[in-house]
Amino acid sequence: MYAQERQQLILDRARLNGRVDVAALAEEFAVTMETIRRDLTVLEQHGVLRRVHGGAIPAERLGFEAAVETREGVMTSEKDRIAKAALEQLPAGGGTILLDAGTTTARLAALLPPDCEMTVVTHSVGIAMTLATRANLTVMLVGGRLRGRTLASVDAWALHALSDTYVDVAFLGTNGFSVARGLTTPDSAEAMVKRAAISAARRCVLLADHTKAGNDQFARFGTLADLDILITDSALDTDLATEIAAAGPQVITV
Repeated sequence: MYAQERQQLILDRARLNGRVDVAALAEEFAVTMETIRRDLTVLEQHGVLRRVHGGAIPAERLGFEAAVETREGVMTSEKDRIAKAALEQLPAGGGTILLDAGTTTARLAALLPPDCEMTVVTHSVGIAMTLATRANLTVMLVGGRLRGRTLASVDAWALHALSDTYVDVAFLGTNGFSVARGLTTPDSAEAMVKRAAISAARRCVLLADHTKAGNDQFARFGTLADLDILITDSALDTDLATEIAAAGPQVITV
């Protein structure tokens, strides 16, 4: 087994059980405890685990939210596939879309066809900068308090702008989603803006890799029934995909 495969399994176990133990993992994978410690160090550097005595716990259990630059380096190939598939959901003949703050939605922004003419609403400074020089696009940057961790505008100014906005499609990101808890994120201010984005859209498309499944966070901003489509990667459990589809959205795996 390659180190990356083992590290992904370790992360999955941590999120499922709430923590992992170095000795137990070493026995399970038939490697030394030092190898497991190195794996945990790599996962901590990626911002998805936090080391504790004898093992590690998921970063989200500490209320920790990884910064944009950390999240950009995680699940990159999956995010690329999801963003590419999301192009099929763009409104025909132009129109207006909303791009939520997030690393997968940022990839979608970078992939927007050079000949498409549309209006793009976003509260992400990074996405706005990516699209600012595109002459064929009208970019509407939502203002508000800027969160340094996500580079997204939040609070009253952002909510006011979105309350007077209506778009054809909102492409959303999330820190977690589940049948029981819906769509969740660690920060309540971000949750309010995401909730407003859902209300502002005719159709809602969630872009989220499989590691977000079952990863419930502090603040809920919507339910699966609020979504029209979930685009995720093919590693999502098939039984879970069926449950999610039964809750409302069409599930597209890539």
